[in-house]
Amino acid sequence: MKSVAKTGCIVTAEEHNKYGGLGESVARCLSQNTPTPHEFVAVNDSFGESGTPAQLMEKYGLTDNDIVTASEKAISRKK
Repeated sequence: MKSVAKTGCIVTAEEHNKYGGLGESVARCLSQNTPTPHEFVAVNDSFGESGTPAQLMEKYGLTDNDIVTASEKAISRKK
């Protein structure tokens, strides 16, 4: 909560389905305490597939570039 107060926005990134994961837990906490622009980087409700870790991160939008894009979007939503 201190970090959110300092930055005014947040991005959660996880190698997990966006439903029921870390991002939703953070969103619940934010909504109860201080509504804040929040972007999610997570698997978009899809079954997993086989591949190298790099291939899977790219396929599911979990790369460093995806996190940067989500961060820029969250920053742009700050009041």
